[in-house]
Amino acid sequence: MQESSRTRTAGRAAMRDLFEQVRQRYFRLPPAVRRVLFVVVLVAALGVTAALGGRLDTTFVLTVIVLCFVALTLHFPRAAATSLVIAGWLALHPLFTLAFPPPSMVPTLLVLLTVPVVAAAHLIRWVTPWVSALLALVAAGALAAALSFIPGTLAVWVAYGAAAAVLGYRYLLARKARSEMSAEEQVRVRAREGRPEPQSDKQPALPQISVEEALAELDSMIGLAPVKEQVRSIAASIEASRLRAEAGYTAGRPTRHFVFLGPPGTGKTSVARTLAKIFYAFGLLETPYVVEGQRADLVGEFLGATAIKTNELVDKALGGVLFIDEAYGLVNSGDGQPDRFGAEAVQTLLKRAEDDRDRLIIILAGYEQEMTSFLSSNPGLASRFATRVRFPTYSADELAEITALLQRRRGDAMGPEAKVKLLTRFEDVHRRELVDELGNARFARSLVEAAAQARDVRVVGAGGTPTTEDLVTTTTADVTKAFDELTARFRGYVATPTLEEALADLDRMAGLAPVKRQVHAIAAQLQVARMRQERGLPTPAQTRHFVFVGPPGTGKTTVARVVGRVFAALGLLARPDVVEAHRADLVGQHLGATAIKTNELVDRALGGVLFIDEAYSLVNPGYSGGDAFGAEAVQTLLKRAEDDRDRLVIVLAGYQREMDAFLATNPGLASRFSQRVTFPSYSPAELSEIAVLLAEEAGDRFDDDALNDLDEVFAWVCDERLIDGLGNGRFARSLFERAAMRRDVRLAALASTGESTSSAELTTITSDDVRTAVDELSGR
Repeated sequence: MQESSRTRTAGRAAMRDLFEQVRQRYFRLPPAVRRVLFVVVLVAALGVTAALGGRLDTTFVLTVIVLCFVALTLHFPRAAATSLVIAGWLALHPLFTLAFPPPSMVPTLLVLLTVPVVAAAHLIRWVTPWVSALLALVAAGALAAALSFIPGTLAVWVAYGAAAAVLGYRYLLARKARSEMSAEEQVRVRAREGRPEPQSDKQPALPQISVEEALAELDSMIGLAPVKEQVRSIAASIEASRLRAEAGYTAGRPTRHFVFLGPPGTGKTSVARTLAKIFYAFGLLETPYVVEGQRADLVGEFLGATAIKTNELVDKALGGVLFIDEAYGLVNSGDGQPDRFGAEAVQTLLKRAEDDRDRLIIILAGYEQEMTSFLSSNPGLASRFATRVRFPTYSADELAEITALLQRRRGDAMGPEAKVKLLTRFEDVHRRELVDELGNARFARSLVEAAAQARDVRVVGAGGTPTTEDLVTTTTADVTKAFDELTARFRGYVATPTLEEALADLDRMAGLAPVKRQVHAIAAQLQVARMRQERGLPTPAQTRHFVFVGPPGTGKTTVARVVGRVFAALGLLARPDVVEAHRADLVGQHLGATAIKTNELVDRALGGVLFIDEAYSLVNPGYSGGDAFGAEAVQTLLKRAEDDRDRLVIVLAGYQREMDAFLATNPGLASRFSQRVTFPSYSPAELSEIAVLLAEEAGDRFDDDALNDLDEVFAWVCDERLIDGLGNGRFARSLFERAAMRRDVRLAALASTGESTSSAELTTITSDDVRTAVDELSGR
C-alpha cells in the first residue's frame, strides 16, 4: 500500500511539473502570437464541423467556451478548477427544484450559496481552494437533501451552516499547513495561484518604475544642477526618439555608455542608479539594477584570466548597468612598463560594450584629469564612451544641507549655534579648495558620525541621567572636535582667522608703524570692495600683488603672512598659507625647465600667498648676453600673476634700490606689482621691545641692568648705521638667544659645584649674560 501511495504521489508531481512546463512555454509566447493561436483553433473547429455537416453556431459557442476555459486554466489554474466546481453545483439546480418544488426559494438560495463559498475558499490560502469549495458545497447539498421533507427554510440554514463549518475546518488546516511550510514553499504556493514567473537567480520581481518617478528621485538629490540638466536632456532625447519611431520616422539609437567625471563623494554612483531606472522605465533595460566594479573585479592574476573575469562581471550586469569606478586604474603605467593585464580588460570591455550595447549600459567614472588621459589611451574608448557627465564640487551650503539630511535620517539634531559654526567651517574648507580631498558628501557623512560620537562621549562623561534632548543634540563643541579630527591629516590646517584676529596679530608686532597703517588701509579697501560687490555696486579691480621693500629682518615675511590671513578672512584666498621662495626655486638648469619649475611653484602656492625674497636676483646682470633663465622665470611669473589673480597673491621682496632696478627691467612688473609697502629700519627702542617680546614668548625675562645694556647696544649699532647689515629684528633675536645660552652655561656650571638655583634664576637673563653675548656676536 505504501508503494502504491508513493507511486500516486510521484505521478501527481510529474503531472504537475508537466503542466507547469506547458504554462512556462505558453507565457514565453508574445501576446499577439497567443491570440493568433486561439483564432486558428476556433477556425479549425468550425472547418471540421462544416466538413462533417454539423451546426456551426453550436460549435462556435462550445469552442469559445472551451478556449476561455483553457486560457483561464493557463493563467489561473486553481480558479479554473473552482469554475468546474461551480458548473457542477449549478447543474444540480433541477434536482434542487424537484426536492423543493415551487414556490419555494430554497433552490435559488442554494445556488447563490456558491458566491460566499467560492470567495471564502480563495481567501483561505495554503490549502487548495477548489477542494475547499467542493467539500463545503457537497456538505451543504447533502444536508439540504436530507432535510427536504421539512417545510420552510430550515434546510437552507442548515446548508449554509454546514458550508461555514467546512470552510472553518479548512481554515484551521491552512494555518497548520502554513506553519509547517518553509518560506521557499510559501513562495511556490503563491506562484501557483497566478501566472508563472520565469525561473531566474535574480530578484523574484522587478519593481514598477515610471520615468517621472526616476526623474523625481534625481531632483530630490542635493545640488548637482548641471548633472540633473544633462540627465533630463538624455531622458528627453530618449522620449523624442520613441515618438519619432511611433510616427514611422527613423529614430537614432539612444546613448548607451557614459563617462562620469568628478571628484569623489559627488553622487556619481547615486546618479548611475537613477540613470538605470530611467532606461528601465523606457523599456531600454531589462532591470533597473547597477553592478559596481573596480580594477580588481576585472583584472586576473595571469594573462587570459582577465578576459574571463571581465566577461563574468559583464554577464552579471547584463540587462542593467555596469558602473566601474576609478576606471583609469585599468591602465597602470606606474612602473614604466605597459599594463598588459589592464589592456586585456579594456579590450574585453570594449568588445562587450559593442556586442551587448542593446542589453547593457557601461559607466566609467573617476577624476576628470585621470579619466581624460585614460580615454585617450585607446581610440575605442573615446568613440564608444562619447557622452561625458561632469559632477561639480558641492558648495558650502549644499554640504550643510547634506549634513542636515544625514542627521535627520539618524534621528539627530543640531543646535542653531552649531549650524552657524558648521557652515563657517564648510566655507573655510571650500575657500581652501580642500572639499574634493576631503570627499564632498562622504566628508559630510563622516562628520555626522564623528560629531555624534563626540556628543556621546561628552554626554556619558558628564555623568548623571541625560535627557532625551542631550542624547540627540549635537553642539558646537562636538562639531568643532569632529571637524578638527577629520582635517588633522592636512598638515598645518587651522581655521581661517577673522579679519580682526589677523589685524590684531599685525598690531602686536613691534614698530613698523607706517607698514601697519598701510596694511590696515589695504584691509579696509578690500572690505569695502566686498561690501560693494555684495550689493551689486560697481567694484574696481583690487590690487592682488605687492612689493615689499626694506632692509632684511624688518618683518617682511611676517607681514606677508598677515596679508595672507587678511585676504583669507575676507574670502579672497582659499587659505592663509605662505609659500616662500628664492631664485633657485624658480630657475631651472636649462631653457624650458625654468617655466616648468616656476609653474610648479605657483601651483603649490595657489589659494594662498607666494613670497619671493630677494626677487631682483631673478635678473642677474652679471651674465653676458643677459640672464635668459631669469627672464623666462619672470615672464612665466607675470603670466600666472594675471591668469590666477583671483586665486593667488604674489609678494616680491628685497632691498629698495635693487627692487627699483628689478621692476624697471620689465614694464609688466611695474604694472602688475604697483602696490608698494616700505619697511623702515627698527629704532633702538623697537629692537629692545622685540628682544623683550621674544624673551616673554620663551618664558624668560631680562633684569633691569640687562635691559639697560640692551638699550645701549641697540643705540650704538643704530647710530653707527650697522643695524641693517646686522639684520634688524634678526639681530635682536640672535642677541636674545645667545644671552639665554650664556645664562644656561653659567647656571650649569654652578649646578656642577653643588649649588642650587631658584626658579627666578633659571628664567632671568643678567647684564653679564648680555655683555658676553655681545662679545661673542662681535667676534671678540
